[in-house]
Amino acid sequence: MIISASRRTDIPAFYSGWFVNRLREGYVLVPNPYNPRMLGRIKLTPDVVDCIVFWTKNPHPMLDKLDALQGYPYYFQYTLNPYGKEIETNLPPLEKRIETFKRLADKIGKEKVIWRYDPVFTSPQYSASFHREAFARIAYALRDHTEKCMLGFIDHYPHVRKALETRGIHPLKPEEIEAMAVSFKETLRSYPAELNTCTTKVNLAALGIPGGLCIDGDLIERITGHPIRAQKDKNQRDVCRCIESIDIGTYESCLHGCMYCYAIRGNYLAAGRNNRKHDPASPLLIGSVEEGMRIKDREMKSLKTGRPPEKLFFQ
Repeated sequence: MIISASRRTDIPAFYSGWFVNRLREGYVLVPNPYNPRMLGRIKLTPDVVDCIVFWTKNPHPMLDKLDALQGYPYYFQYTLNPYGKEIETNLPPLEKRIETFKRLADKIGKEKVIWRYDPVFTSPQYSASFHREAFARIAYALRDHTEKCMLGFIDHYPHVRKALETRGIHPLKPEEIEAMAVSFKETLRSYPAELNTCTTKVNLAALGIPGGLCIDGDLIERITGHPIRAQKDKNQRDVCRCIESIDIGTYESCLHGCMYCYAIRGNYLAAGRNNRKHDPASPLLIGSVEEGMRIKDREMKSLKTGRPPEKLFFQ
């Protein structure tokens, strides 16, 4: 199985100590998003975990904990956006996050750190020309530290739409998307990094920009040296291309304060309250097991098939 850590919150930034404790204990408890008193017990032992995919905007707190991941294949989806604190409230300065990206790639290999430029939007403050310049600046800084950039355009989820409109952020027109995407592709032409789009919602294949997968079976096979057999993740939106995974995060627990975030659902105060309930020793990310909660073991198995090839890709 593949562990997603996590689409719902930034575990490397805020909960890396807890995550290491969960690896040592060999399991994690994850609430059902629709019934938080129903808990699933997820094994985290190397015999069933084929790969861990981390999602983060600031993995700096995890840099000194990477040794705890020995025996587990993994890679990072690392979002680097150029927005200010009025959009992404609690992030370190961009230059510091770029340096963290470089340090991470130097430690684990540039193939295991995917740059996400996501979400892209325009506003009176952040024009298309701003993005062309910002993307080029970040791409130059990362030119020796990544092999792929995942490009995503903003989704106007109902619960964040009003906040976005207060900043003059409106849905992008197809011609705006295409013009920016072409400029991004041209920038990366000089670097050994591939540009992909996230989800099928925006199809730029006609421009020579293929659709990509964030939880990517091909990359996992390269990292692990094993073929895997996996289905499309039925728990994600229809527009998502990712293969199946189990997410161990909890909604409304990320403290970055990004105004466009779907995982906070607009409840920024709830994120703070939930974070204060966090116990690094608990099997739950937020809170502890209480009387009346029901725990059910998830059925899990490795997705590996057949024999590994004679030569592994990354040794």
